[in-house]
Amino acid sequence: MARPRDPRPDAKPPGEAYGEELRIRRKAADMTQEELGEVVRCHASLIAHWEVGRRKPTLDDAKLLNRALGPDGFFTRFLGTLETSKYPDYFAAAAEAEQQATSIEEYALALVPGVLQTEGYARAVFEAMGKNHTQQMLDDEVVKRIERTRLLNDPTRPTCWFVLNETVLRTVVGGRSVMAGQLRHIAALARAGRIRAQVLPHAEGAHATMESMLSLMRFADSPELAYVEGLHSGVLMDDPLKVRKCRDAYDLARGAALSPAVSLKIIDQVAEEYEQP
Repeated sequence: MARPRDPRPDAKPPGEAYGEELRIRRKAADMTQEELGEVVRCHASLIAHWEVGRRKPTLDDAKLLNRALGPDGFFTRFLGTLETSKYPDYFAAAAEAEQQATSIEEYALALVPGVLQTEGYARAVFEAMGKNHTQQMLDDEVVKRIERTRLLNDPTRPTCWFVLNETVLRTVVGGRSVMAGQLRHIAALARAGRIRAQVLPHAEGAHATMESMLSLMRFADSPELAYVEGLHSGVLMDDPLKVRKCRDAYDLARGAALSPAVSLKIIDQVAEEYEQP
């Protein structure tokens, strides 16, 4: 067993040092990335991302790495030395993956997807989430939310397809003016060809994704991931079977939604309603 090295920033970036230790221990154990992935219950490509410091293991991942390669507890003990995400723990890995994705497909149950939110809409969301907050706290959260929208600045990558439950359009977040601006923003992105948006109307009734929001992400060099989120919780899935089931559910929901052309008319119509005095 290789002697644990302290992944201090003065030697090299913590993520790279952590990944180097993982790579050394894996090779010392005569395991391939595929074999370690089977033990840790993840795809080999994720092991590769950890080894170059591109992604950070979750605490559960680190515990499984300890069982396989670190009886001294290295992988959990030094997990805290890695760069701290500006996002909640349950969303940090998904936010990182989102920035690397070549394709994002999302079903929105009640809220406008984060990457589509305007500043006014985002501020209203964060104001409603807590009982106590300062203006600075709100500003910080809004800035982080708006930073996520920058992935749409590239006109070609990632490709984005959103299925919006009609609830997203009809729930007045931040007031009528904010909602009008939010829907106009979505419509403008759709007209510019930057995103595709479909509305899943209430009249459709039961559908495959009615229990949860869902985001599917594809990558140039990694398998597809699925992410679902609830109140202060989220799950990022890389298990092929689970991702396949999520993909099937999303495809069924998209098939039940209105066409992009009709959906754009509906979005415009609802925006006009909000703009009426």
